[in-house]
Amino acid sequence: MALPPQKFREIVFQILFSRDFDPDEGGEIVPFLMNELKVTRRAMLDAEGKANLILNRLPEIDGKIGPASTEYTFERISRVEKSILRLGTYEILHDSTIPPKVAIAEAIRLCRKFGTPESANFVNAILDTIYRESEIPAGTLA
Repeated sequence: MALPPQKFREIVFQILFSRDFDPDEGGEIVPFLMNELKVTRRAMLDAEGKANLILNRLPEIDGKIGPASTEYTFERISRVEKSILRLGTYEILHDSTIPPKVAIAEAIRLCRKFGTPESANFVNAILDTIYRESEIPAGTLA
């Protein structure tokens, strides 16, 4: 049975969150999550692969999140919100299989599950800004 997209996204978020504490984590999180979440090794490897794609683009992704945040500096954003923002930003900018509105809605869902109701509004505002800016054709002024 295939893993639902929402569950897959939660696993990617959890990998990103754990890597925010220890970027050089040596693969300990994968067997732990696999056991805790009762998912297959294939699902975990796929989730880890997506997390690595995001981590490889971290400077670019964080460079979009920072300026879009008007309430907090990038350093003050909580690790939960930062991980969700990184996942959502990657999906908006680099994953053509996921419509941007779905990526934003899923980020809000993740905030409600793993963060706070207030963080959902914060993440929604930042991702909406990133999405709107990504739609502006190059060479034009907003």
